[in-house]
Amino acid sequence: MHAPVTTQTTQPALERHHAAEGMSDRIALAITLTLRFFADTFFAKRYGNRAIVLETVAAVPGMVGGMLVHLRCLRWMIEDEGWIRTLLDEAENERMHLMTFIQIAQPSRFERAVILLAQAAFFVFFFLLYLVSPRTAHRMVGYFEEQAVISYTLYLAEIDAGRVANIAAPDLAIAYWNLPANARLRDVVLAVRDDEAGHRDVNHQYANHLSQPDLQHSAASGRPVE
Repeated sequence: MHAPVTTQTTQPALERHHAAEGMSDRIALAITLTLRFFADTFFAKRYGNRAIVLETVAAVPGMVGGMLVHLRCLRWMIEDEGWIRTLLDEAENERMHLMTFIQIAQPSRFERAVILLAQAAFFVFFFLLYLVSPRTAHRMVGYFEEQAVISYTLYLAEIDAGRVANIAAPDLAIAYWNLPANARLRDVVLAVRDDEAGHRDVNHQYANHLSQPDLQHSAASGRPVE
């Protein structure tokens, strides 16, 4: 049913992009670029606040995907080949990104309300999308993560240019990424960007696997591959 999880042994390339192939990929890319437009319009260069909304949305797919794969494997009594743990680990990692940037950016009540609405709407949307087309769902997450890498690269540029203060890293981030005690915001953004590049590659890998006609049909119907 699933491809074995590929373990990252080297640091992922930052500028990697998956060219859209077919309608599923084009839909996934179009959704991603539309959401990117609204993020650029609403947050401009407030990258800390942008990261909060980005991460509250980014933490949804892994949990939804992991849950649905888990239920499918229970229903058909088949192995998941490591998909469940990988997706749930991704969700946990994105949640830690969110908790870190909440401490850094200190969102207002209005921004917290936006976060709640964005998360609720995206959960429903992604849940339905994964039921209809897991391939499109994973491809969209891959494209989301491509944009996340770009956003964090721009965030680093603002820090390096002195337009964003390179404040001390929160204790939460230091403990989670095992950073030096004197780590700064720049170190946190680098760690988060590496995480996002890894999620990008894994989700594109899963979408590629589901591009095989028999596996795509199986994932959509819930039936195991013979």
